[in-house]
Amino acid sequence: MTIFEGSGVAIVTPFNADGSVNYNKLAELIDFQIENGTDSIVICGTTGEAPTLTHDEHIKCIATAVETTNKRVPVVAGTGSNDTAYGVKLTREAKEIGADATLQITPYYNKCTQNGLVAHFTEIAKAADIPMIVYSVASRTGVNIDVSTAVKLSKIDNIVGIKEASGNISQIADIANQCGENLDIYSGNDDQITPLLSLGGKGVISVIANILPQETHDIVRTFLDGDVEKSKELQLKYLDLVHLLFSEVNPIPVKAALNMMGWDVGNCRLPLTPMEESHSKLLKAEMERLKLIP
Repeated sequence: MTIFEGSGVAIVTPFNADGSVNYNKLAELIDFQIENGTDSIVICGTTGEAPTLTHDEHIKCIATAVETTNKRVPVVAGTGSNDTAYGVKLTREAKEIGADATLQITPYYNKCTQNGLVAHFTEIAKAADIPMIVYSVASRTGVNIDVSTAVKLSKIDNIVGIKEASGNISQIADIANQCGENLDIYSGNDDQITPLLSLGGKGVISVIANILPQETHDIVRTFLDGDVEKSKELQLKYLDLVHLLFSEVNPIPVKAALNMMGWDVGNCRLPLTPMEESHSKLLKAEMERLKLIP
């Protein structure tokens, strides 16, 4: 049950000057993404600053994505939590709103064992019958999804994919080898899209796609169409930009980049702060070199 193949944008949540969510701007961004090749909208993830959204904002962002996409591409809603019961609640609501799938982060701060991961994801999967992508990013949560755990999760009917942001290519290879077609793999790192595709990956859930939707789509599409060399060229062409987009905590740099492009998405909510000037200058220079801004 492949949810999408290609580039899923981990879309930002734009804010007004007063700090409220700018839903009109969010709709504009979604239209821009779809019109420029993005294959899925991933709403309310890390890049969407989900931890600082109220419950009502979270639900309205998902609803905005569902209404704006209007079935043109799948909507994957971030509904994960470190509280299993709340994860169930959010996931059920996302399904009712019309999301096509959900993205489930590993529990953070309170963390859990590998057995706890299986229990947590199983509970959410059983309580809300909607396709799920589990998300492994230990650098954020302190919890890795081990290979043996991924195998167990792949046997649950509606757990259909994994966003792999461990950065451990050996681990990803083992997951691909042991899970096979039971678990689609998406790169969670923009600097590893082509390498992960070489292991059978289906695509990427991407930060850089916020500013380069067509190009990120093309990295995946060219590879899947057999032009590995072109995919590699595009991956390397934008590698310096990827590094700069992670020179500070995501989504600080990508929001700065969108603002440089005139999108007026506002700043991040605290505790994330505006991009430091030294980093901002480097990002601007690279975007000028790539002709993304004048």
